[in-house]
Amino acid sequence: MRSFILVLSIILFSGIFFGFNLKNEDPNKDKLLLEIISYVLERGHYSPKEINDTFSENVYTDYLDNLDGQHRFFLQTDINSFEQYKYKIDDQIKNTELTFFDLTYAKIIERMDQVEQFYKDLLEQPFDFSKKQEIDLDFETAPYASNLVELKNLWRTRFKLNALQNFTSTKEDQLKQHEKDSAFNLLTDIELERKSRENIKEDMSSFFERFKDIKRKNWFSFYINSIVVQFDPHTFYLAPSDKDRFDMSMSGKFEGIGARLTKKNQQIKIVEVISGGPVWRNELLEIGDSILKVGQEGEEPVDVTGMVLDDAVKLIKGPKGTKVYLTVKRVDGTVEVVPVTRDVVVIEETYAKSSIIKDDLGKYGLIELPKFYINFQDYDERNAATDVKKELELLKKNNVKGIILDLRNNGGGSLKTVVDMTGYFIEEGPVVQVKSTGGRKEVLKDKDPSIIWDGPLVILVNEFSASASEILAAALQDYGRAIILGSKQTFGKGTVQNIIDLNRMVSGGTYGDLGALKVTTDKFYRINGLTTQLEGVKSDIIFPDRYSMVEMGEKDQDNPLSWDRITPALYKPPQKLANYDYSVERSKRRIEENPFVALIKDQAAWIKKQQDDSRFYLDYESFKFKRESNKKYADKFKRISEFESDLEFEWLNEANSSKLPNDDLIKKRERWEESLKKDLYITEAVEILKDLSNQIKIGKPIAQHKEK
Repeated sequence: MRSFILVLSIILFSGIFFGFNLKNEDPNKDKLLLEIISYVLERGHYSPKEINDTFSENVYTDYLDNLDGQHRFFLQTDINSFEQYKYKIDDQIKNTELTFFDLTYAKIIERMDQVEQFYKDLLEQPFDFSKKQEIDLDFETAPYASNLVELKNLWRTRFKLNALQNFTSTKEDQLKQHEKDSAFNLLTDIELERKSRENIKEDMSSFFERFKDIKRKNWFSFYINSIVVQFDPHTFYLAPSDKDRFDMSMSGKFEGIGARLTKKNQQIKIVEVISGGPVWRNELLEIGDSILKVGQEGEEPVDVTGMVLDDAVKLIKGPKGTKVYLTVKRVDGTVEVVPVTRDVVVIEETYAKSSIIKDDLGKYGLIELPKFYINFQDYDERNAATDVKKELELLKKNNVKGIILDLRNNGGGSLKTVVDMTGYFIEEGPVVQVKSTGGRKEVLKDKDPSIIWDGPLVILVNEFSASASEILAAALQDYGRAIILGSKQTFGKGTVQNIIDLNRMVSGGTYGDLGALKVTTDKFYRINGLTTQLEGVKSDIIFPDRYSMVEMGEKDQDNPLSWDRITPALYKPPQKLANYDYSVERSKRRIEENPFVALIKDQAAWIKKQQDDSRFYLDYESFKFKRESNKKYADKFKRISEFESDLEFEWLNEANSSKLPNDDLIKKRERWEESLKKDLYITEAVEILKDLSNQIKIGKPIAQHKEK
């Protein structure tokens, strides 16, 4: 990391150079941004790429996908005119030329204006939902329209799908209402079809209203990020408004629904449900759900498919106490409207918490750690390491026989807390190796010979355990201190990023706020010399989940840094836990014989199939049949939620808290206890702890499951 500080100091010193030259040349702000960002990436990125024709081709492809990934605006003739720049963008970057950007920017504005002029006419004529027809929404293979007539036909067909979805959902709702109340006035199919077209008109009107609010600088941010993401998926340009949101997220409090979103394949998807938020509190959404429409109270919902992520977020966020209505497509393919009352989301709810687990053989401990949090201004104030230490000490006082550390869905955080935390389970020694920009290697060590917990330990992980989580799991695996239970491998993010304020590189502030660049500067390596990049941490015992067939790890991102290895650090050879082989063998047998696991595997295959299915019927009978068939098939997986263990859970008030729990916290913890009883993975982890402790009753069945 020190080498990066040196590089950064050189870059910042160069701000005098930039300020002097740019003031004399007086270029526009776009050229300034392009020049500075190119300079920072070349000198500050961990693995700078050669900006050549291949780089140019990749930027070209990604940029056009960002502009018009659904092929709704550009014509093939437009693409033909862009082709001349396919291998020239590298030269334009080096010479800070914007010819390609200017051309595409002008053309996307022109085409959007044309669509705005004709979309209302397309929605004047009723749709025939009896006509057999299909549409394929595989945008990667979809051709561009050759002329405006084809473009209008394309829009008409996609409008029909939207109208059919609306028509079918509304008709189902009306029939349910009629079943409850026979006096309920049912709309005719003609009225429902007309209402569906009217809804689309309103959605499109809102779309173009937002479109007109997009400034040139926003479009240029798309172009800049199409360049910087070629270096790796975590390097990103933060425009001034994005930087403000980033700073707000670091403050630990915001108002909204309590979920983090991403945009993939033109859909807005849930990537994290924030503990303590309204979505988490009421169990409304889960990772993998897609938000199709967003409606404010008393207003018609707005279609967010294909919308700029920032615009969708603006619609979803809002003041505490207000309601937002989300039309959600679940991971199993079912669609429903989910009302959410917005609230203040306090990140405090992501702090470490623990529970005592009781059964007929004794007591065990569970620590759930959602992230590796830290106060960078005051490390002693509160952080993940000190909190986990106190939880461990609290569990020890309760004489637990083994501990589960739950790192599922933990996306990482502070590196220092990882090093300190690893030290609670090992004697002094190396924890992780860090290779920085310039090739300098540093070994981060635990220098405290004391051990807080030396007993049986199981670490739970899944595909969303990333970065710092992977470092901790890898270190304890390499030292033989824990059994890793969970997905085939963790996420595979073995890199670290730093935020560079671009305003510090220009003197005078002539061009206003330039934003910031999040740039990858370091790479993590296990003490055995292997990087966690791409491969993550492989579980000692694989327990599949519903996402096991979905591509969502680092290896599935665009332009990830490569896997490699360096010289191992000097550390004591690992000593396996007592009964390690015995415990692993018994666990694998239990999982293989567990009927719920077979169902989970079927569910994973079903979700994968649903995600790969891009074809849709455009006649009502076929569309309805497929919709009902999907729902019927998905219903069989509800049986997974019927699992309930015989374990008893007793949550412990946070070790770092001196206050008595309030009603809200009590409710959250009681809900947590309920979820733990229904958690197959926790139940299996307890069985492993029993085996590690050699606390097994002769003749006791290997698999114990209870359905409710």
